[in-house]
Amino acid sequence: MTQDTQLAALTRRIEILEAEAEIRRIQARYMFLCDTPMPEFGVADDAERIDLIMALYTEDAVWEGVGEYYDNQFGRAVGAPAIRKHFEGFWGGKQDPALILNCHYLTSEQIYVNADGVTADGQWVHMQPWLFSDGKALLRSSRLFNGFRKEADGQWRITRTRTENVFVAPLPATWASDYPSKSMLMKP
Repeated sequence: MTQDTQLAALTRRIEILEAEAEIRRIQARYMFLCDTPMPEFGVADDAERIDLIMALYTEDAVWEGVGEYYDNQFGRAVGAPAIRKHFEGFWGGKQDPALILNCHYLTSEQIYVNADGVTADGQWVHMQPWLFSDGKALLRSSRLFNGFRKEADGQWRITRTRTENVFVAPLPATWASDYPSKSMLMKP
């Protein structure tokens, strides 16, 4: 192997590692921004939260729930305006009863950067407890099959969020005894 070939191979390996790290950050940021109460310090309202989430997506992205449980619950949104509308249904006082606690836990990560170096696929399993203002509570787990693309500006963004139900389990109304009404973690 020549020195140029070795250098090219090392460069490609570094590019793949950097892409994986950026995709990991994007996916974690998306989940973080979807948590309730909103943990991002300084976000004025749910409209700003949605703007931050939408900045992670490409204009032609697809968000969909698939499988026998999520097909009817989440449906399919194609393009940034439709995805924005999907998120607007979760926040801004439109949900009754209101969601007062939700936290995403990601696991079982697999990220594959494709040979073109500008597209990638990622898989995760996530679990999240939900608590509503009427006392209803549940534990939800999903598999995520997401797509990513490196855009012309050099930033990786989400092209596909595809979620499939693993299970939904009811929790007792009193399962969480202490939880904040707002997050204070991100104070400067």
